[in-house]
Amino acid sequence: MTSCSPQLRVRFLMLAVALATATGAGCGKKPDQGPVPLTVDAAAATRQTLATYVTLDGQIAPLEQSTLAFQQSGTINHIAVNIGDMVHRGDLLATIDPSTLQAQLSQAQAQAAQYSASAQGAVVGYPVQVQANQAAVQTSKASLDNARLVYEQNEQLYKQGYVSETQLQQSRSNYVQAQQTYNNSVVALRNNQVSAQNVRAQEAQAAAAGAQAHVISTQLSQTYLYAPYDAVVANRLVDPGAFASPSQPVLQVARIDRVWINVNVPDEDLAYVHPGTQVTFQSTSLPGRTLHAAIQTVNSVPTSGTLSYLARIELQNPGYALRGGMLVSVTLTKSRAVGAIVVPRSAVAQTPNGDMVYTIADNKAQAVPVKVGVQTDTMAQVISPRVHPGTMVITTRPDALKDGSLVAIAGASGPNAGTVH
Repeated sequence: MTSCSPQLRVRFLMLAVALATATGAGCGKKPDQGPVPLTVDAAAATRQTLATYVTLDGQIAPLEQSTLAFQQSGTINHIAVNIGDMVHRGDLLATIDPSTLQAQLSQAQAQAAQYSASAQGAVVGYPVQVQANQAAVQTSKASLDNARLVYEQNEQLYKQGYVSETQLQQSRSNYVQAQQTYNNSVVALRNNQVSAQNVRAQEAQAAAAGAQAHVISTQLSQTYLYAPYDAVVANRLVDPGAFASPSQPVLQVARIDRVWINVNVPDEDLAYVHPGTQVTFQSTSLPGRTLHAAIQTVNSVPTSGTLSYLARIELQNPGYALRGGMLVSVTLTKSRAVGAIVVPRSAVAQTPNGDMVYTIADNKAQAVPVKVGVQTDTMAQVISPRVHPGTMVITTRPDALKDGSLVAIAGASGPNAGTVH
């Protein structure tokens, strides 16, 4: 046997190791495992009520608010209330000095009584005088007729020579005197008509004096200022000693047991606001409270200089928690779907063929056409016979995702990671 040197044996050993390493590496290569699944995020479709809302700005205003002033002029001698006082309808709030009007009323009442007495006396005496004058006319008329007849007879007899000229002249004188007496009685009766006019004039004077007294009495009642309704005193504008006039405001009162919420509705939101529309509202002045109400009226013309329309809400204000001028945020439902199938809005893909979502079945993406209903910022209602509560939909879509793509849900682990059936 041929012997080898130590150096040669080392070289053979290194070559054998290299060949063994190469052979082992070639025998250990793994077979091809196919396409790599796309990692996606997914969520389950749910059944719920989905709604969208419109939020509008509003402001509280008293149901009624009035600025009160006296209807007469004079010096204010008393104001019974201060700012913040609660008053009831008919309460006396303030007065002005009534002394001048009281004196005028006394004078007018006395004058009315005087005219009334004069008219009453004339009315009582007038019928008696008329009756006497009528009788005088009748008597003088009869005497006149008799005197004329005698004169006419004597005139005929004188021509026949049966009476003297003296007798004729006497009968003629009697006739003239009877005529004068009759004329005087007629004039007296006519004067009774003038007296009747005087009676009516005196009655008119009495009525006018009475009316004047009534006017002054009314003016005297206007020296008192009363509360027109249950209210709170919102402002006191003058103090006792000031001169009041019909143009001088004295007090401001506001009714707050009921209030208005005035809401400006932009033109684009007008379709959602009608009388009867239910709303909720909140105010930073009432933290943690949400109140419910309904729209009562919507103005048919826009607020001057704007494209918004005034909507008003009337509501009770127990405890007077709502105050005039308070700002509120009013929320109303824009659209609402009850029992809707809802998915994250990011799951809806807009394609040239319409809206669709990608569901997951057997670890593969399936493109499902859907009709989109109500949408919020984060969720969307989808309508499709292939999407039900619990259906997994892809919410983040890799660019390579297509119908039939192999997918794995991000964050899943274990031997069946990402498996969805």
